[in-house]
Amino acid sequence: MGLGEYERKRDFKKTAEPAGAGKARGRKARANRFVIQKHDATRLHYDFRLEMDGVLKSWAVPKGLPWAQAERHLAVEVEDHPIDYADFEGIIPEGQYGGGTVMVWDRGTYELTPPGDPVEAVRKGKLHVVLHGEKAKSEWALIRIRSDQGKNQWLLMKTAGGVKPISKKRDDQSVKTGRTMKQIAAARDAEWQSHRVDEKDSFKARIAKVARKASLKKKDESKIRREGRTRGKRSEKRFEGQLGDVSLLNLPKARPHFVEPMKPKLVDHPPTTGDWVYELKFDGIRALAIKNRRAVQLISRNEKKLNDRFPEVARATADFEADECVVDGEVVAMDEEGRSSFQLLQRSELDGKDAPLAFYVFDLLQLNGRSLISLPLTLRKELLTRLVPPSGDIVRFSGALGTEAETLLPEIKRRGLEGLIGKQRDSVYEPGRRSGVWIKLKCVNEQEFVIGGYTPPAGARKHFGALLVGYYDKGRLLFAGKVGTGFDSKLLSTLHKQMRADERSTCPFADLPSKQNGEWVQGITPGEMRKYSWVNPKFVCQVKFAEWTRDRKLRQPVFLGLRHDKNSREVVREK
Repeated sequence: MGLGEYERKRDFKKTAEPAGAGKARGRKARANRFVIQKHDATRLHYDFRLEMDGVLKSWAVPKGLPWAQAERHLAVEVEDHPIDYADFEGIIPEGQYGGGTVMVWDRGTYELTPPGDPVEAVRKGKLHVVLHGEKAKSEWALIRIRSDQGKNQWLLMKTAGGVKPISKKRDDQSVKTGRTMKQIAAARDAEWQSHRVDEKDSFKARIAKVARKASLKKKDESKIRREGRTRGKRSEKRFEGQLGDVSLLNLPKARPHFVEPMKPKLVDHPPTTGDWVYELKFDGIRALAIKNRRAVQLISRNEKKLNDRFPEVARATADFEADECVVDGEVVAMDEEGRSSFQLLQRSELDGKDAPLAFYVFDLLQLNGRSLISLPLTLRKELLTRLVPPSGDIVRFSGALGTEAETLLPEIKRRGLEGLIGKQRDSVYEPGRRSGVWIKLKCVNEQEFVIGGYTPPAGARKHFGALLVGYYDKGRLLFAGKVGTGFDSKLLSTLHKQMRADERSTCPFADLPSKQNGEWVQGITPGEMRKYSWVNPKFVCQVKFAEWTRDRKLRQPVFLGLRHDKNSREVVREK
C-alpha cells in the first residue's frame, strides 16, 4: 500500500485535497477509522474508505451502502488515500482528477469480524467489517470478484441482517458540517483555498469565477457535439482490448436471438478437483434479455415472452451499453431480508402488490453481431461487466462470491439463501446442456413438480384440499406426494379455476394406486381415488420440502407457486 498513485493523479497547487503529509496514528491509539464520502463527480457515487497500514484503503461504490440482508452493490477498488483525507469536504476543481463536490457522509471506527489483520484480509479478497458510524451501525462484507491489471472489482454486501435505510434528508447531510451537497457546492470553500485566489481582491475573484463558468460551458458544448456524432454508432472497437489474445472481430457472426439456456447439474457435495468459481443461486425465473438496437425482448427458458409480466425489467434492459446483446440472467423478487423469493414473485403477480424486482445477470452470449458462447466464462463475464447499466437498481451483475464452496455454504445456509452455482472458469456456454461444468449446491430442498390432480376440500377450506404432484421418469409420470399447504383463499380460487378448465376423467400417474409393504401408498386407495379430480399434466409448480423419504415421497411439502417457464415433460426428480 502507498500513496504514489494518489499523488501522481493530483496537482496540489490546484486542488485542496490533502497532500498526504499527515502522519498515520499509532495502531494502539484506538480502533481504525472509516469514512464514507459522497462524491458528485462524473457520476454521483460514494467513496468507502478503511484505515489500514497508514493509509485509507478506498473503494468507489456507485449505489452506496446496501441496507437489506444479502443485498450486494458493486465496489471498485481505487488508489489508497492519505489518512487526513478522512476530513476532506469541499470542491475538487474542474479539470482535476475526480472534479466535483465531496461530502463527509459518514465516519467512525470499524473492526473486523472475526478479529484479524485488515491488510491480510484485503490480500485474500474478503473482509467482514462492523462499522460504528453516525449513520452506518451494522455489519458489511467486502468480497473481491475480479482482479486484473486495472481496477479490482468487489461486492459490498450487507450481512448479519438487514437494517432500515436512512432517510433522504439524512442521506444528503454531512456528518462533519451538517451541510447538503448543494450547500457545499455553493460555498466552494475548499476550492477557493486551492486556487489561492485572494478573496479581498474582488476583481481577481470575479475573473476566477467567470473562467470556471466558461470552462464548464465549453466542456458541456463539446460533450453535446461529441455525443451527436457518436450516438447510435457504438461498435466492436469499444470492447477491443478486453479479450486478451482474442479479437471480438474474429468471433463467429451472430444476430441477437434466443439461445436455449445452459443448465447446472445438481450435486450433493462440492467437487474436489477443477478450477471453480461460485455464485449465488437465485429463486426466480430464468430469462434471456435480447437487445436489438432499442428493441428489447425478455424471454423465458421455454421461449415465452415476459415483457408484459415484468415491464419494468424489460425497460431496464434497454440500457445495456451495447447496440446488440443477448444476456442470461434471472428475474427475482426480493423479500425484506434481501433474499430472492419465488413465492413472493408469484404472489406479487397474483395480488398485484409491488415487490422489489431485480434482474441478476450472469452471462453474455452475443455482443454487437458476434457470438461469445465459445469464449471462456471469465471473458464472457468480463465483457458483461462493461454492459451493465451503471446506475440502475433493477439490472444487477451477479459476480463470483469465491472459490471455496466449503467456506461459503455455511454462511449461505445461515442466512436462509438458496444455495450456490459453481462454474468452471474456462467453461464455454453449452446451450440447453447439463454437462456438469456448471453445478448447483442447494441449501434448501426445492424443485418443480407436475400437478396431476387434487383432493376435495375438508373442513372450512374451499375449492380443493391438496394438490397431487409428481415427476417424469422414462416417460412415466410418477406420484411424489400431496401438497396441502402454502395457499391462501385467493390462490385456492385461482388455481381451482385454472385446473377445472383442464380436467380429465382418468388418473395421469402411472403408479397410482400402489401398495408398499402391504399398505396403500399415502392411504390412496382405489375408493379414495374416485373422490379425486384429475387434470391434464401440464401445470408445473414449485414446491419446497424437508426431504425425500425412502420410498421417494415428499416430506412436509409447501406450495410456492406455478411455473409458466418450464415444460411439464422436462420435470424430473432432481438427484
